[in-house]
Amino acid sequence: MFVLLLNSVVDVYVMVDICIFLIFELNQYHIDMTILLTNDDGIDAPGIQALLKAVNGRNSIIAAPADHQSGCGHQVTTTRAINLQRRSETEYAIAGTPADCVRIAITQIPADVKLVLSGINAGGNLGVDAYISGTVAAVREAAMHGIPGVAISQYRKAKQNFDWDLAAKFTAEVLADLLKRHLEPGSFWNVNLPHLQPGEPDPDVVFCQACTKPLPVNYRIEGNDFYYVGEYGKRDRTPGSDVDVCFSGNIAVTQLRV
Repeated sequence: MFVLLLNSVVDVYVMVDICIFLIFELNQYHIDMTILLTNDDGIDAPGIQALLKAVNGRNSIIAAPADHQSGCGHQVTTTRAINLQRRSETEYAIAGTPADCVRIAITQIPADVKLVLSGINAGGNLGVDAYISGTVAAVREAAMHGIPGVAISQYRKAKQNFDWDLAAKFTAEVLADLLKRHLEPGSFWNVNLPHLQPGEPDPDVVFCQACTKPLPVNYRIEGNDFYYVGEYGKRDRTPGSDVDVCFSGNIAVTQLRV
């Protein structure tokens, strides 16, 4: 059970305790490993900084798209050059998709990558979203190369604001649990954090199946132009599925396969 603490000073100490616990788990997982952080919102997105905060204290590198790649799925670049901008010893902006970033990071950047974390995405990646999501595609690509990975996304209700500090706190605690669990080759984790308002019940971590119901397919038509107007929060959901779990205020964790 997660506890949502509203006192800012207490929050700092809780976050430190969670990070120390996560660091211990990461040390147990692989003493010399490098963690690759990526996303599909772009290297300057606040979500990847929240992810970096969640793994604070560990040997990590960021290799993420130079610009926004949301919804690109598992697209890879094979017919043009992919530019890499080295911002620092541990940060690389890559003019490609999330899957491109993983491919380049694990084959061209001198680091012993043993774990890939993708996110924290600004928006949910639930159910069939996994086929559209660049966030999920990054860890799927890692799994294809025998590297375990976790995709993390923060669901948002309507157009309300994100609380990235809270997302980082939940992510750190979920990772501490997942890194103790066995993953079969070709498998990876998909985590979706709920959107919580102050005073709402604390979330549980629920291991569940991905919902197979489609996203809303609604369009506004202007002449020959179609504008997608489907509302994410009004999608159908199977009881007990990841969509249902996350929309109900809990953290949905699914194990997916390539």
